[in-house]
Amino acid sequence: MRTVLSVSLPEKVASELDAYAQQTGRNKSDVMKAALTNYLWEERFKKTKKSLARKAKRAGIITEEDVFKAVS
Repeated sequence: MRTVLSVSLPEKVASELDAYAQQTGRNKSDVMKAALTNYLWEERFKKTKKSLARKAKRAGIITEEDVFKAVS
């Protein structure tokens, strides 16, 4: 199933999107899908990293050396 989404972009961003799509031979929709997919993945990653960092700190794992010791 697909959902159609209309997005309003500032003119400069729209121009950059047009240029990028032309340079790469992709359509704007595909570029935007990839960009949004990457953005959402990065946001989930940051949230997970923040949560794990708090847990690691409580466990006394603060430096990379602490991580290495914990997994070795």
